Amino acid sequence: MAKKKVAPKENEIGEFFNALADLATEKGIDPDVFVGKIKLAIEKSLKTNLHIEDKESDAVQVNIDLEKQIFDVSILKEVIEVVDSLYEPEIEIVLEEARKIDPTLQVGDMVRCPIDTHEFKRIAAKNAKDLIKQGFRDVERQQLSEMWGMYENEAVSALVTRVEPKTGHATIEINKNETLLMRNDQIPGEVLTEGQVVKVYITGVSREYKEGAKKQSLRITRTDKGLIKRLFELECPEIYDGTVEIKSISRAPGSRSKIAVISNDPNVDAVGTCIGPQKSRITAVTKEIKGEKIDVVLYSDDPEEFIKQALKPAEVTQVVINNPAVRACKAIVPDNQLSLAIGNKGQNAWLAAKLTGFKIDIKAESKVTPEDLEVIELPEIEEEPEAVETQTEE
Repeated sequence: MAKKKVAPKENEIGEFFNALADLATEKGIDPDVFVGKIKLAIEKSLKTNLHIEDKESDAVQVNIDLEKQIFDVSILKEVIEVVDSLYEPEIEIVLEEARKIDPTLQVGDMVRCPIDTHEFKRIAAKNAKDLIKQGFRDVERQQLSEMWGMYENEAVSALVTRVEPKTGHATIEINKNETLLMRNDQIPGEVLTEGQVVKVYITGVSREYKEGAKKQSLRITRTDKGLIKRLFELECPEIYDGTVEIKSISRAPGSRSKIAVISNDPNVDAVGTCIGPQKSRITAVTKEIKGEKIDVVLYSDDPEEFIKQALKPAEVTQVVINNPAVRACKAIVPDNQLSLAIGNKGQNAWLAAKLTGFKIDIKAESKVTPEDLEVIELPEIEEEPEAVETQTEE
């Protein structure tokens, strides 16, 4: 007995709905959202093909019902009496054919005519396909924007799904959504591999999503100093609950970072808390950022003391703030500490300057001159005399 053949149209429509459901499940997106994008894409494509300038017009209607697997397209046509040389079958229908749809129709009336989706012109079909793809990308961007809006300036775990051999750019997955981690947003020297789970810092998230916008500010990175802060919060409950506070961070990604902390509880050692028992906490952080060294220093409201702390591991004998107005200072160190204070290629001094917000000139004790110890005195601002009320005699 021969098998009953399924009508090509019914078979294709069924495959379409099945593919749509599978894609929605894979991307973790509501199928109804996809349906809305498909309807919009087909309507826009047909309006363009039919030269309908009014984009808000209901001349084209698309009805898609997932549950009932219905896919209908109709076009609003004008009823004309007979075919003539100016007849446009895409937007016109002769009276005789129109009355098969509605016997009461008259010339000049508008009637909605169903069309076979297989009769779409090639260009209309191609445009619709491209618009549907764009619609899917818009949905994914919107989902990312909405999801990441909650995680802006936060660190999240991400799965590396693909690494481009030539560029080094990595595709990563967060909550079933893929995005690109550019090479210059990766820690210098690190080599990501497929299947690896890494922490990324989410920044620059669009607060508002605009449909069709090509540029969405969705950016992830592993080089931002904010990643250091979030990693310490994960490792140190005292930072997370506010007992220990991170006041400042400076970072040279892949090489060294400095973090200034202070304790809001006199019984808690801020620096020791961040380092952890047997350096367990700071080791966990450095492991996540591929061995990048981290100096944890004690913050102070006294600028001179803070600068001394920031220049560690070098010992500083004196800090002279020459010009408070421009936040510039001289840091005087023993001769044998000069190289350590400056650091390799000036890195220690640069990180200390970024951490404190001061321009730091490091001087060896043997090279100090009287001018180095001079401090520019800022003129005192005279207070304006209070207004004195006087009474005039009448």
